[in-house]
Amino acid sequence: MTKKESLKKVYRGVKHVLHMKYTKYIITLAIGILIVGFLGDNSVVAHLRNKHRISELKHEVAINIATTKANQEQVYMLQTDPKAMERVGRERYFMRADDEDVFVLSDDAPITEISTENETVE
Repeated sequence: MTKKESLKKVYRGVKHVLHMKYTKYIITLAIGILIVGFLGDNSVVAHLRNKHRISELKHEVAINIATTKANQEQVYMLQTDPKAMERVGRERYFMRADDEDVFVLSDDAPITEISTENETVE
């Protein structure tokens, strides 16, 4: 069987399928399924994308609820306990009493190389 003969058989098969009684309905149904499944706002792809976004937002809401609860507890402590206000002032704003010295320790990496390019050495 040559290539030309096989192409003729394929052509005859396609021609036969196109002349069938319900072909136009099958083609219309297939195109409709493709449009609904992959195009538009209500497609399967958009549905999956929205589902993923919802799970991300639920995780973000849980984090925000935990942060809000911690902040509410801290506000309550600041309103009821004067020692807590003093502690926050010392920790966050480096406040001190008149007779104290505050030393701030840094967690930064130490500088290993000293540049002397724009400096004059005496």
